[in-house]
Amino acid sequence: MGYKSKIQRVDRGLTKSFYINLPAAIAEACNIEKGEEMEWLIEDKNTFILKRAKDSKSKENKKNHS
Repeated sequence: MGYKSKIQRVDRGLTKSFYINLPAAIAEACNIEKGEEMEWLIEDKNTFILKRAKDSKSKENKKNHS
């Protein structure tokens, strides 16, 4: 099953940013937390991969050992 998202462009004077929203169903299914760092990888002009900046398994191990 896929989820469609639209790219938003925000112009602030001399700077501009592009934003994409992550659907809540995906974030919840992957246990993504607020403030978590993600990294975009570009496979080609049509394929972008979003991955966690840090391995989620190490985060779970820290929680279990605390």
